[in-house]
Amino acid sequence: MRVATFNILHGRSPEDDQVDLDRFVRAVAQLDADVLALQEVDRNQPRSAGADLTALAAETMGATEHLFVAALHGNPGVWLAADGDEQPDAAAYGVALLSRHPVTSWQTIRLPAAPVPVPMWFTGSRRPELVRDEARVAVSATIESPLGALTVVNTHLSFVRPWQRQQVRRLRASLTDVGGPLLLAGDLNMGPSSARRLTGLRSLASADTFPAASPTEQLDHLLGSEDLLGSVRGSGSRRLDLSDHQALWVDLALGRPGTRPTWLGPRSR
Repeated sequence: MRVATFNILHGRSPEDDQVDLDRFVRAVAQLDADVLALQEVDRNQPRSAGADLTALAAETMGATEHLFVAALHGNPGVWLAADGDEQPDAAAYGVALLSRHPVTSWQTIRLPAAPVPVPMWFTGSRRPELVRDEARVAVSATIESPLGALTVVNTHLSFVRPWQRQQVRRLRASLTDVGGPLLLAGDLNMGPSSARRLTGLRSLASADTFPAASPTEQLDHLLGSEDLLGSVRGSGSRRLDLSDHQALWVDLALGRPGTRPTWLGPRSR
């Protein structure tokens, strides 16, 4: 079973600054994932031809189960934090989780934005600029996979380093009832050591993913509970014809018997 995560930059290619839906379909097909976690996903946005990118990806990969969860609704420049009460066809932006295998339950976890603007340094800038964070969200699915029941969580964490810790704490508090293998996927906006330390999970795939053309850091992660390590049969990253991130993937197969997940280990102080 292949699990992949991909920050799709709402389907846009930095090469020509265009969203080409055929190019997006080809990228999803090339990944050939059984479970696919997508971030920066558009729904009904003019910049991506008004498409429902989640539905398009689901049709392409043959995902019988899929869920888009909005982090923001509205349009670029006038974003509002989503709360789940938006109209089904509202213009929105968020994350999506897709599976070829049956899903027995779904969960949405809201991750509020940092409360105040933070100074950020940008390339070529002589002074930091105050930047406001965005509301974030995570979506969790319990999947009846070939490995048995597997909980997969997809998220896109804040770029604000101190606030990432708060968001991981919220995730942990919301997933305390997970009783089997757990896999956390997504753009976590942090490196591997921080990701392992904050989550208590193990890296299932290690490869630089950003920037896509010549990656120098791993911001995208597939992290798992201890009982998944013996199931890893291969992993890597792949540059596709869109996005400023590379996709990250791992192939899992039946391995040694698992134990109860250990990701809810010592809390960070």
